Amino acid sequence: MKLYNTLSKRKEEFTPLEEGKVRMYVCGPTVYNFIHIGNARPMIVFDTVRRYFEYKGYDVNYVSNFTDVDDKIIKKAIEEGVTSDEISKRYIAECKKDMEGMNVKPATTHPLATEEISGMIEMISALIEKGYAYEKNGTVYFRTRKFSDYGKLSHKNLDDLRSGERSLLVTGEDEKEDPLDFVLWKPKKEGEPSWESPWSDGRPGWHIECSEMSKKYLGEQIDIHAGGEDLVFPHHENEIAQSEASNGKEFAKYWMHNAFLNIDNRKMSKSLGNFRTVREISEQFDLQVLRFFMLSAHYRSPLNFSADLMEASKSGLERIVNAADHLRFLMGNAKAEKMSDEEAAAYAKTEEYVKAFETAMEDDFNTADAVAAVFDLVKYSNTTSNEGSSKEYLEKLLALLTKLTDVLGLTVERKEEMLDAEIEKLIEERQAARKAKDFARADAIRDELLEKGIVLKDTREGVQWKRA
Repeated sequence: MKLYNTLSKRKEEFTPLEEGKVRMYVCGPTVYNFIHIGNARPMIVFDTVRRYFEYKGYDVNYVSNFTDVDDKIIKKAIEEGVTSDEISKRYIAECKKDMEGMNVKPATTHPLATEEISGMIEMISALIEKGYAYEKNGTVYFRTRKFSDYGKLSHKNLDDLRSGERSLLVTGEDEKEDPLDFVLWKPKKEGEPSWESPWSDGRPGWHIECSEMSKKYLGEQIDIHAGGEDLVFPHHENEIAQSEASNGKEFAKYWMHNAFLNIDNRKMSKSLGNFRTVREISEQFDLQVLRFFMLSAHYRSPLNFSADLMEASKSGLERIVNAADHLRFLMGNAKAEKMSDEEAAAYAKTEEYVKAFETAMEDDFNTADAVAAVFDLVKYSNTTSNEGSSKEYLEKLLALLTKLTDVLGLTVERKEEMLDAEIEKLIEERQAARKAKDFARADAIRDELLEKGIVLKDTREGVQWKRA
């Protein structure tokens, strides 16, 4: 299995630190509002990476944090006249709802920054003792130049770098020993949540939380650290500096980053009026469609979001779900027979699609090609299954389709939809009209149902229906 390592800028063979196990940390969202579709891409991508490792038999310890103390959270709390804790808890709950809709599995651990402050203070203290950090008037800074490997992830020359611009940078920049030094601890301002520390009542800088939580829940060394490419610098660069300076070991063996997502070929921003939350998308599309859309391109390729592309994804996903529906329908009428020799030979050929799927996934998790392999399996399933197929053959095809789509986090079991009484009555009436050979009435009812978004399909086994 090969994956692209941002650290080396090339594909590398994956070799875990511990045989049969994967330790993986993915930076989670700052919870001050509903998550946007830019947050959704790494959630979906790295959940799929995790699922594939599990499919291959690895025991995956998957940690993804919630940043629940931040300037944006505090600002939102002040605007609403509530506590920061209330804001963060509210949006963690909303985030989990959206994750469930996208079929993103809960992490092994979802640590909260506010619950890990003591560990952060210990790490900062260790960095001060080792000479990598210093305190000025209650603020603690990291000595960037003292860490000789600084810049190895972003591949930037230290002299060309500027300290990361983020709202967590504090006043008193002139107190830094070097403009490139970054904040590990900051004193509180009036009305802000704070914690006691040896340096001041305050709160941690943004970068230190991931270093501490990764160490606590995964150990001093991990296999994979992942997130959006916007985190490469300064966040992940700073994590490396903190962790390796503190622990004296390589922090993460592999670094994975997904590319940006644009909206209608423009960068998503509130100022452009093209900011889209996952919750807003869910009002127009099932979030399984959003997941399918995200996996339709390689994770390291820029992805453009548009209504047309989402509609295309909806149609693509529908093809897969329809194939599974068709197999279930045939199974309901099939005789409980074993596969014939001819069917056994036909099923053996499905190994080609499994191999194509695995080859794609093991080439840096190329989900676009993996989806193509699933479509090939769908086509094969549709052409080799019929009313005369044995139940065992149908069951095996469905099990295989379900197994591969589950790796992608796609659900092929259609959500149960209840017809209202009026539509049920119309379908029954149409059946009665057909039996009475009143085909004009039967056709009229079909047209009426189509107007209501119900598509009928007459088969030898009975009527099948689906929503348009």
